[in-house]
Amino acid sequence: MSDLQRQRPYVPARTLDTEFPLIDSDPHFRRVLRYARPSDYGVGAATAAAGPGLMVVWERFAPSYVGKGGFAPIMRLVGVIGITAGFLQFYNRSIFRFYGFLENEREREMDMREMVDKVKKNEPLYGKSTLTPYMQGVASRNSRYAGVWLHIIPWFNFVNHEQHGVDTAKYYQQAERELEAERSKAP
Repeated sequence: MSDLQRQRPYVPARTLDTEFPLIDSDPHFRRVLRYARPSDYGVGAATAAAGPGLMVVWERFAPSYVGKGGFAPIMRLVGVIGITAGFLQFYNRSIFRFYGFLENEREREMDMREMVDKVKKNEPLYGKSTLTPYMQGVASRNSRYAGVWLHIIPWFNFVNHEQHGVDTAKYYQQAERELEAERSKAP
């Protein structure tokens, strides 16, 4: 087989028509957590506390009479389910801003600052990866817009790759403008 036959085609990220600009169609897990807003933490905490809170209220108004030691295992189970639901709600709110589904002005500014700083330091924009380009593409295709289906199957991106559905030229252009401004200020 020739090299041309072995080469895999590049599958571009699909762009969705959203109210706000796309920041990243496949953000890394840590990046989603770093960009989360305090309100995301609040909603996640409220979601996590809702299950156990409702169980306590129901037990007050309609006791189950399970006897000593019967309520604690149920509360532990509801607590774990609540914490999981709270984390997924928190993560979903944050990742929807990357997709442009929710207002994302703050995240766009953070993204521009982070990427321009990486350009200035001559670092890869989306981190270094030990995977082959083909496997990076596979990882990207498997987790692109995965946050939309987070309620069905939690699927996160843990792979650094270059396929994020945005034109990275804007970062380089902004870095050039900033470097030019710094040079013009220097005596």
